[in-house]
Amino acid sequence: MDDVIILGAGIVGIATGIHLLRRGRSVTLVDKNAPGRETSFGNAGIIQREGVRPHAFPRDLQTLLQVGLHLSTAARYEPLALPKLAPPLLRYWWESSPDHYRKVVQSYAPLIGRSILTHDDLIKASGPEAEKLISRYGWHLAFRSAAKLDQEVVKAEADHVQFGIGFKLLDWDSLKAVEPNLIGGLAGAIHWTDPWTVRDPGALVSAYFDLFEKLGGSFVRGAASALGQQDKGWSVTVDGQMLRAHQAVIALGPWAPDMLEPLGYRLPLFVKRGYHMHYRAPEGVVLNHLLLDPEVGYAMAPMAAGIRITTGAEFAMRDAKPTPIQLGKAEKAARELFPLGERLDPQPWKGARPCTPDMMPIISAAPRHEGLYVGIGHAHHGFTLGPATGELLAQMMTGEATAIDVKPFRMGRFMGA
Repeated sequence: MDDVIILGAGIVGIATGIHLLRRGRSVTLVDKNAPGRETSFGNAGIIQREGVRPHAFPRDLQTLLQVGLHLSTAARYEPLALPKLAPPLLRYWWESSPDHYRKVVQSYAPLIGRSILTHDDLIKASGPEAEKLISRYGWHLAFRSAAKLDQEVVKAEADHVQFGIGFKLLDWDSLKAVEPNLIGGLAGAIHWTDPWTVRDPGALVSAYFDLFEKLGGSFVRGAASALGQQDKGWSVTVDGQMLRAHQAVIALGPWAPDMLEPLGYRLPLFVKRGYHMHYRAPEGVVLNHLLLDPEVGYAMAPMAAGIRITTGAEFAMRDAKPTPIQLGKAEKAARELFPLGERLDPQPWKGARPCTPDMMPIISAAPRHEGLYVGIGHAHHGFTLGPATGELLAQMMTGEATAIDVKPFRMGRFMGA
């Protein structure tokens, strides 16, 4: 009988396992797929130290009309999904009001502040191959219009004062000096200098998993079901095999409701789906650093597999058929800025970002079940916050003082507690 069973072998589950193993706990990790092949795999590869402001629901009429009329590349929705998505989305809109959002940022910023520190810890422990995946340059938030750039500079200056976030303002000539193959005459960019970028997010998560196994962790591949309390501990069935442990962690991302709802936890979770595709760069053409085009709504990043285009948010049911409409729009817009070659993947990758209406993850003990813990709901920042979440969960589970105040991330906030 292990000390801990962790359901979900994405970056949150793996990082939680590492931190528990370091504290002398025995850990079994369970997933139906290979570690790090789901949401942890298909992202832009940013460790977003600058991301102190989670993605709010748009409240200006122009953006709402663009999304409502399916004119936006940054966000789209599936009409048939709206009846089920409407309640959490309405709360998401409410929590994005200026007064609510200010409180969210104050709670969220300390968590983001742990991102680089906790990744750096795991990168060093994982060895030189993990280190080779990392760039500490930062990334470019690039603008097509001077007015939008000026607006964002005001926000960047405020975040520098309030949270110590570093940035540089680049005009078009300065940006071209760093990215000589850009075309299109952008107004300029904000160079966020604090974040790190990763040339293969899946490979980094795999390196963390190798560290987990090196520390003595076990992995069981299979579909988990029937999680329940048993003899002051927890049991779960994995493809007919029963596993037992004193404590259990649900780190299943968008699949967490499949385990939580049978236990009586009906949380207002929803998903933002996203897509990516890799492209060949023409001979002699290089994209040196990640570039986000916010006025359209996509990111373009140099990866080991090619230049990766990642899309914005698609509001749809988790398991609905892929509809990579945004990817086509993003590709067209990206070709205005950079000479992309042909597609390299046979089909677009699709993933689902697990979200909460108040934009903050759940990092918490389950309020009605002793020994059950949850780390889910990281939305756009799951890759960034995986190691920090693992650290906090391990601290809670072993009775240590937590690195930051975890009260804002408690599950009970959605249950009137």
